[in-house]
Order: sequence, then C-alpha cells, then structure tokens
Amino acid sequence: MVDVSHKTGTHRIAVASGRILMQAETLVLILAGNAKKGDVLGIARIAGIQGAKRTSDLIPLCHPLALTRVAVEFQVLEGETPGIRCEATVETVGVTGVEMEALTAVQVALLTIYDMCKAADRGMVMTDVRVLEKHGGKSGSFVARP
Repeated sequence: MVDVSHKTGTHRIAVASGRILMQAETLVLILAGNAKKGDVLGIARIAGIQGAKRTSDLIPLCHPLALTRVAVEFQVLEGETPGIRCEATVETVGVTGVEMEALTAVQVALLTIYDMCKAADRGMVMTDVRVLEKHGGKSGSFVARP
C-alpha cells in the first residue's frame, strides 16, 4: 500500500454512477415488487452500502477507511432503453479519497440487481460506471464533464 502517514486528514467526498439496462418487462417486474427474490432496489441499496464498507477487502492495496456516510440512490430510466441508474455518494474524514468506495458501491448495487432479476432477463447490461466528482485532499476537486 502507498504510505499516506504524512498526509493531513480532510473531509473527502466521492460520487460515482452507473446504469443497468434491461427489458421493459424486467423494469416493470422490479417496480411492481414482483421479483421472486424480493425488494430488488431495497436489497441493492443495502448491498451497495456493504460494498463501499468492504472495498479494502475486495481491491488489493486499497486502504481500509472509516466511512462517515454512504448513500445509494436509484433513478428509473424509461423510454427506448429501459433500466436503472445508480448513484453512490461516499464521505469520510481521512488521509485518502473515497473514489474506490463509491465505484464499488455502484458496481455491487448493479450486480445485485442483475442477480435478483437474472431469471427474468439474462441480457441485462451494466454500463457507464464512472466517478462523477470528488472533493477534498491535496488534489482538490474533480467534476466529470457531462
């Protein structure tokens, strides 16, 4: 791991997002609460939070962090390409950023949606996972271009 002992702790925030695209019928199943495995978005939210908290167990050389906030939100995408957009916001006060935790939260939440709905739609596609913004630390702020 990189030595971060010389760094000063600051308030750090990262926001990441991603999408899972699916058949319209699968989205209806999720929104109606009729998936065989239960409340898809509720369980995916908890899974995303767990993923953020366990990032250092999953990513080699990633520092374990004391997170002060993890929020996982979903937006329904209707229209020509139905799906669900996931956005995770992670915060800490520490010496290293939380981008990896935000990205992990999004991926784990999307994977959970896939797992809970794969019996209905094996063609779901996870896409566009990226860091939208980060704040804090020596490098300051980053906001992705739209």
